[in-house]
Amino acid sequence: MNGLTEGLNDALAYIEENLSDPLEIGAVASRAHVSAFHFQRIFTALCGFTVGEYIRARRLTLAAQELSSSDAKVIDVALKYGYDSPDSFARAFARFHGVAPSAAREKGAPLRSFAPLKIKLTLEGGNMLEYKIIKKSAFTLMGVSRRFNMDTSYQEIPKFWDELMSGGSSPVCGMYGVCLGSGEKEFEYLIADNYVPCKDVPDGCVTHVIPEGTWAVFPCRGALPAALQDVNTRIWNEWLPSLKGYELSGMYNIEMYTPINHENPEANYCEIWIPLKKLA
Repeated sequence: MNGLTEGLNDALAYIEENLSDPLEIGAVASRAHVSAFHFQRIFTALCGFTVGEYIRARRLTLAAQELSSSDAKVIDVALKYGYDSPDSFARAFARFHGVAPSAAREKGAPLRSFAPLKIKLTLEGGNMLEYKIIKKSAFTLMGVSRRFNMDTSYQEIPKFWDELMSGGSSPVCGMYGVCLGSGEKEFEYLIADNYVPCKDVPDGCVTHVIPEGTWAVFPCRGALPAALQDVNTRIWNEWLPSLKGYELSGMYNIEMYTPINHENPEANYCEIWIPLKKLA
């Protein structure tokens, strides 16, 4: 996928230029030439924190600099950097800097600074990332759905799995974990199995059709979730920048799981499926 590094850095430059204005993730992602859904997943995998967390950190850094070097009112700085009230600004400021906004004016105040990012992707030789590109007919999944926020999904989705799969009463086995993008900040996540048309859909379950398309399939072997997270990071950091002839497609991606081997975690196997579109 040519120009990914440049696109990501263009997106970061756009964020930096607009920190005192409302920022829409779709507008940011368009600078990287990917959808808001894919941009947020790529960003988190590469940086280790979400786009929202990055924007908040940069805004609070600039807010502290402004308070410590000028006579600007706290309420004016709060509004400038996207906070609706002095109280919400004060809470966020204290969490980030460890002191109240008013204390930022004091000489020697212990303030924190989060520097602007610049992404540099390096392709390292000698480490093979196994994958295959396949075409797959449309298929239907049945499962339990819940909506998540991009900023908290890494913490909340594992809780969703634990909640659903504990106790032995889950209506699904959990063959798939599916992210379905439907907005800039929120997405639907489905813990699902293949839908069997001759069977009734259990209460609390939904069905979803995954359209016909082309997929890059990446095997993940080893203890979970470390093996899956490692491959996921390498997809965005190593594989995507060198992708030729295809581009990302679809507002979704899929994790496919086989039964977990608790006695020998290194024998576990799962896959990550990324939808693609062949370039003309």
